[in-house]
Amino acid sequence: MEVIDDLTACPRPDGGCVVTIGVYDGVHLGHRSLIARVRDMARQLGAASAVVTFDPHPAMVVRPDSAPKLLTNLPQRLELLAGAGVDYAVVVRFDAERAAESPEDFVREVLVGCLKARAVVVGHDFHFGRGRKGNVPLLQNMGAELGFDVLGLTLVGDAAVHEVVSSTRVRALLTQGEVELAAELLGRPHEVRGVVQHGDARGRELGFPTANVAVPGEIVLPADGIYAGWYERPGGQVHPAAISLGRRPTFYAEADASLLEAYLLDFDGDLYDETASVRFVSRLRGEVKFDSVESLVAQMQRDVEATRAALQP
Repeated sequence: MEVIDDLTACPRPDGGCVVTIGVYDGVHLGHRSLIARVRDMARQLGAASAVVTFDPHPAMVVRPDSAPKLLTNLPQRLELLAGAGVDYAVVVRFDAERAAESPEDFVREVLVGCLKARAVVVGHDFHFGRGRKGNVPLLQNMGAELGFDVLGLTLVGDAAVHEVVSSTRVRALLTQGEVELAAELLGRPHEVRGVVQHGDARGRELGFPTANVAVPGEIVLPADGIYAGWYERPGGQVHPAAISLGRRPTFYAEADASLLEAYLLDFDGDLYDETASVRFVSRLRGEVKFDSVESLVAQMQRDVEATRAALQP
């Protein structure tokens, strides 16, 4: 996949592109279904497939006080789009100027001028441009003028609960600690990334040295609790891990924010200053304040065994 982050260096492929537009946060199963349609149409037309995405999330610019936390940062999103088989990913820098742009100008500059769109595939309720005035009918009218077709798709639903698969729903499941259900909609465990920082060495003192992973504040974390999951080091080494996410009430009456700590099973080594990827597979329990350190250590031992069981193939 070729990433285009400078609109002055657009590919304008000879066969044109079949294009879809959106933030694509999480690249969940609904996104993947739509991308599959894009790829199918591109093959039929002898065109390239392209995703136009935005960074930062437009809500962070137009309504920063209520902007959602993100399921993926931009590098993760691009990795997932590449894995979905897209030929081009166009990253549009979203700022106040872009927010004020008319949908007509966006279509002419990005879809036609940059990608030579032959077809545009979006969700049936898709909106874009200043005041969210761009929609499927506008795209259809402009397509008739500028030479591209438009397909507005009904969004993919989850048959089990009769709800649309969406980034919003995945976020809601994560904030409830429902990492297994979130993984079903994502098509993979929810993953967060951050640098391992020095902490107070509390885990090491208890016999369970942990990696304190500093996840950027704009990334959504599951509800506080204990989880079984996977920890990936630079270079692709993956280790089973018991993950604690919370404010450690046994030791601290108050904490400013939740701390993500991962105990790598059967591992002894230095993890400091590495960038870690942590994947949440199963929720084991909620966070608890223990009456004694001994009770906490006994529970941590049980958590490790529960982690082994949860991660069995």
